[in-house]
This record gives sequence, structure tokens and C-alpha cells, in this order.
Amino acid sequence: MVQRIRCRHTFIGHMRALMAALPVLICVALIPPTRAIADSQDKTMLIDDFSRTDLVSALGTEWRGVSDRVMGGVSQESVSRSVEGDRPSLHLQGDVRLENNGGFIQAALDLSSGGRTLDASAYRGIRLMVRGNGEKYSLHLRTPDNTRPWQSYRAEFTAGDEWQTIDLPFDGFAPYRLDTPLDVRRLSRLGLVAIGRAFSADVMVSSISFYR
Repeated sequence: MVQRIRCRHTFIGHMRALMAALPVLICVALIPPTRAIADSQDKTMLIDDFSRTDLVSALGTEWRGVSDRVMGGVSQESVSRSVEGDRPSLHLQGDVRLENNGGFIQAALDLSSGGRTLDASAYRGIRLMVRGNGEKYSLHLRTPDNTRPWQSYRAEFTAGDEWQTIDLPFDGFAPYRLDTPLDVRRLSRLGLVAIGRAFSADVMVSSISFYR
């Protein structure tokens, strides 16, 4: 009989402790998910972090190499995925040469499939995590307003030998061989480009995204 009384007292004690803790448990359950994650997702839109091994971007479109050979030039490009430590990246290498009116190599990405365009008007620009061989490179954007192969909107940056984050605001992209302003509501393609002079290109990008 003594043992039964002790068990009953123990059970009552546990129930009292649970009831006392219940308001705290309810409060914890009602706390919304962390704002940091939501804010981070709201402030950027990932284009690619090169986690896939087949050069298919986070948008579902594929990176491809293009050079001035399509116009009779002799520059040679290599576009590949590389991993440095635990950091995957897009790697653009090659020799830019000026013969036969050439002078560029690039890694190009359609921003949507099926000939559609992407509306990036909710964002301020494009953010790159990049490193390279100390040379100047360009990011080119295209829209349906670019009716000629040589037309684009261009922003330059220098890729140093240490990883760095570079923000390229849309209002810093200059139209090349056209007068129409950049319409970020109708982006069709971007390109990581080595252009304009004879040099050896070697640049890596580990992430690329739109930022607010």
C-alpha cells in the first residue's frame, strides 16, 4: 500500500510540472520561423551556385562556351566546372586573340528557356563571388532589344587572386552599339566575358545571383 501511494504522489508531481511548463511550450510553438532565413531568401535570387556537375544552372538552363570563332576569329575558350577545396565554381579559361576581327571568349547562360525572358525589376543588380588572374572581365546582359550579335549591356570588373564578392548594379551596365536603355524586366541572357584585348583569361565564379 505504501508503494502505491508513493507512485500516485510521483504521478501527481509529474502532472503538476507538465502543467506548469505548458504555457512555455505553447509560446515556443507559436514563435515564427527565423526571419534571417526569410530575409536572405527575399534579398537575393540565385542564378547559380554550381552545385550541379553538369553546368545546368539553378534556373534550369545550361552554361555554354562561345568565342569569336562564330564570327571568323581564332580565340579559344574552355568552360568547365571546377572545385577548389569545397567550393564549386564555373571556370572560364582561354586565349583571347584579335586576329580576323576577333577578340572575345565567354560563358553564356540563357536566363529562361523556350525563348522567354526573365523579369529582374525587383532587384538592384547582379552579385558575383569571383576570383581570377588579376585581369579585367565583363558581365554582359542581353534583352530582346539586342537585335544584333554584337549588341549587349556591359559592366566591367577586375578578378583578383583572392575570392571576393562584387556587386554590379543594373544602372552601371552600359549599352554597347545601341541606344535603347537596359530593360531589366526582359532579360534574356547573361555572359561572363573576356574581351577587347589579347590576353590569357582565367576566371572562376562560385556564385551568381540577383540582389536587392
